[in-house]
Amino acid sequence: MINQIRLKFILGAACASILLMTACNDNNAIETDGSEPDQNIGSKGAMENFSVGDTFVATEPLNLEILYRDYPDYPYDPQWLLFEVLEEEHNVSFDVTSVPLSDWDERLSVTMATGDLPDYSTDIHVGDETDYIAGGQLLPISKYIEHMPHLQDRIDNWDGIEDQLNNLRYSDGEFYVLPGLRESPEMPFTLKYNKTVFDQYSIDEPQNWDELRSALEVLRDETDTTPMTLWWQGGSLLSFSSASFGTRGGWGLGDGAFYNDDDDEFVYGPMQDEYRDMITYFSELTADGLLDIEALTQDDQLARNKLANQEAFVSSGNVGTINMVNDSMNEIYGDGEYEFVRMPILEGPKGRRLHDSNFHNGKMFNANLAERDDFLAILQFLDWFYYSDEASEFANWGVEGITFEKTDELPGGYKPLDHIRFEHFNPGGEESLQEDYGFNNPGFAYGDPNHIALSIMSENEFVVQEYMSEAVEIVYPAPRYPMDPVQQEQATLLSTPLLDTVDQYTFRFITGQYSLDRWDEFMDELESQGAQELIDIVNEAYRNHQDTLGEN
Repeated sequence: MINQIRLKFILGAACASILLMTACNDNNAIETDGSEPDQNIGSKGAMENFSVGDTFVATEPLNLEILYRDYPDYPYDPQWLLFEVLEEEHNVSFDVTSVPLSDWDERLSVTMATGDLPDYSTDIHVGDETDYIAGGQLLPISKYIEHMPHLQDRIDNWDGIEDQLNNLRYSDGEFYVLPGLRESPEMPFTLKYNKTVFDQYSIDEPQNWDELRSALEVLRDETDTTPMTLWWQGGSLLSFSSASFGTRGGWGLGDGAFYNDDDDEFVYGPMQDEYRDMITYFSELTADGLLDIEALTQDDQLARNKLANQEAFVSSGNVGTINMVNDSMNEIYGDGEYEFVRMPILEGPKGRRLHDSNFHNGKMFNANLAERDDFLAILQFLDWFYYSDEASEFANWGVEGITFEKTDELPGGYKPLDHIRFEHFNPGGEESLQEDYGFNNPGFAYGDPNHIALSIMSENEFVVQEYMSEAVEIVYPAPRYPMDPVQQEQATLLSTPLLDTVDQYTFRFITGQYSLDRWDEFMDELESQGAQELIDIVNEAYRNHQDTLGEN
């Protein structure tokens, strides 16, 4: 239903909470963590005076062992041009332990449990590192980013990065995962709509929730359908819409605690008026025949069929689901007869806002790296490869004249050569940029400046993302509130039944099974299940770690 992934979130939080802390003041600025630079760092193979704009070339051969998450759509190939260029032009080679995507979580866990992590692991998400910090297996990478000028440049010049990195710090003041960094948040999930049908009935693209309702009313009356359905049931919709109402919901609800920035404290989100406003809006869509009553229970294939068969014209989605629906419509009606496109994040009572971050999947490192005689060279390479504009272009597009060319014909300014297919480019190409060459691979290409991120998108997606990057206010992740084991056990026991109740009432309100007249009953139920007790625990943990931070 709405939040099937919550159990995993709660269990992860139980592990993460023991050490996590917030770092929100100048004492924990990225540049000055209070430690003296390590004068004994191994410098074999390192470049002298390495700085922003420099291309890294190891002065002696540099080899790195990596744990690599393999993707079935472009399986690992040691002969990829990506590796060839790195070795021939940058003097860097990899020994790769390739793990199938389906086995990744288990293999990562076993690798860490046995102490066999190679030099670093690709595809690490924030929180994956938590269980392994106490054992000393992981490198506190924050101690060494003074040697990474390209990363420092992005921290200094990209909005929100420093605060978000500081929010990763543990009770020792360090962070242990280095995420990919986007210049602008990705904003992957929004509504999508059948532009052809909107144009047919002279409906302008909605810019706010009221305009969406008006558009749906026209479609309902003109087509005799229920014009809006949902992909991923309600989880995505309530997540990406919630910030515009001033709350959190769906996939983004977490444990229910919502940070009130004005009061610098947490409240129980579903008990706030803003949550009621959001649920009221969507329940009224259902009541008026505008939102499909099956939308919160149907599987994705049924949603796809409804959109392709023109039984509905608006849905939650992302680029992937848009492509799926357009493919289906091309098969049914002929190429290009109908087209689904993205709708930008809509403005709500609190503005055009979205909960998001600048992070992408990242890396965690073996603590033994710090003992290597070429550690400085490793840091310089990682800095260039993952955080320089030059390497962002290389990792995503490859080599100019061999895999891509720059062009004025497309808004993104890049395109693969004619024989190479990639995303929406050259669908009939003989070779794949990813499968045959190893570029635009999530293991190596993530966290990009805007011009690279936008260059990969279709023209429609380019326009939407460029607009949203200017128009949408990003609400960054809330401060963390690490708990001791006793607090975490109490919080988990409280939050699990509370979230079940939130799911049940939210579902029944939106589908019309419950009248909104029963809202007070909903509030009473949450109160009786200990919502305030949970929030007291959260705020106590938050304050304790704010105090700890102030002492550091």
